[in-house]
Amino acid sequence: MAQPSRRVLANGAQLVSLPLVDAPLVCLDFWCQAGSVFEAADESGMAHFLEHMVFKGSRSLAAGEFDRRIEALGGSSNAATGFDDVHYHVLIPPSAAEEALALLLDLVLEPRLDAEAFAMERQVVLEELAQSEDQPEEVAVQQLLAMACPGHAYGQPILGRREALLAHDPEAMARFHRRLYGGGRCVLALAGGLEGDGLEERLAAGPLAALPALEDPGPLPPLKVQPGEKRLELPRLEAARLLMAWGQPPARDLRGVMGADLATSLLAEGRRSRLVDRLREQLQLVESIDLDLHAMECGSLALLEAVCDPDDLPAVREAINSVWDELMASPIEESEWSRVKRLVSNSYRFGMEVPGTVASLIGTGRLWGRQEGLEAPLEAIEAWDPESLRRETLASLAPARAFVLEAVPA
Repeated sequence: MAQPSRRVLANGAQLVSLPLVDAPLVCLDFWCQAGSVFEAADESGMAHFLEHMVFKGSRSLAAGEFDRRIEALGGSSNAATGFDDVHYHVLIPPSAAEEALALLLDLVLEPRLDAEAFAMERQVVLEELAQSEDQPEEVAVQQLLAMACPGHAYGQPILGRREALLAHDPEAMARFHRRLYGGGRCVLALAGGLEGDGLEERLAAGPLAALPALEDPGPLPPLKVQPGEKRLELPRLEAARLLMAWGQPPARDLRGVMGADLATSLLAEGRRSRLVDRLREQLQLVESIDLDLHAMECGSLALLEAVCDPDDLPAVREAINSVWDELMASPIEESEWSRVKRLVSNSYRFGMEVPGTVASLIGTGRLWGRQEGLEAPLEAIEAWDPESLRRETLASLAPARAFVLEAVPA
């Protein structure tokens, strides 16, 4: 498997790139350690709000001009803010990559933060928050995170608190940008049908190199999931939901994360998985049951959601307990183990064929100081065996170690 090229600029900013033979597009992906975990108490929602404002123009790009020019080049753009980081990405034909990259860096590194646009976009963000609060399913998940992750940024909404959003102003946002968008905290990742030579040299003399070097913010606060139990009545909730949250290893622990991926897939990936087969296919207690792994820097989360009739909640919980007890009591069959390894490995391999996925993988890896090669996840999967997985990771998914939220229609 080909490995990406890497370059560290004098200010600590990093460039990482990986050509993909015959890829029809290039993904340009700018990553920054500027997620909601870095917000001060009075900056709630600032990371996500800034992501919105970036697209309102830069010192040399009028509002909307970036999108128009990227579309004229045959590309598309988007952005996302998470707990740990934020990224801005463009998918573009290879021949237009250099022009699109200049536009992207100008937009992200020199946001205009115009006061009138700020006031208008605040209303957009507030409406997005209101829509989230109006969805009972999203309210239930946010309540689960708040109770499972007390005192941690992962328990707070990325969209922010309404009172804080109303108090934000362009000057405070500019300070937030200067504090976090700088050398040593950002990575530019390129993947796909890269054309031409000398791009890295030009980037090394461009706006990325002109960023100020920023101090290391120090270690992130570790996540500790608090076990517990709560029942919540929600208006307009159409069906009951059993939500469970477990803490899992942080993203830097590759072996632990791949073990969690194997374990959650064994439990709830596909009709033959333990929980889906028992609760949906055999007992027909649930409309659906999912168990997703969210790998994050302070600590990962495994989140289960089962949709069922409110009267069936006790039976659903009993069935989940029974499935876990059975896993702890008897070895995993070889056929089941092979199926799960194949699912997880193939998901990774298929992702490596897509420029956007590759840029994300190599970008976040460098952003958070992970030095493993691209084959490392597959090697980490092979390092597990059924008994180790059962003894370590599946044991960590004991129902008693979860925070459990029963959300029912009011």
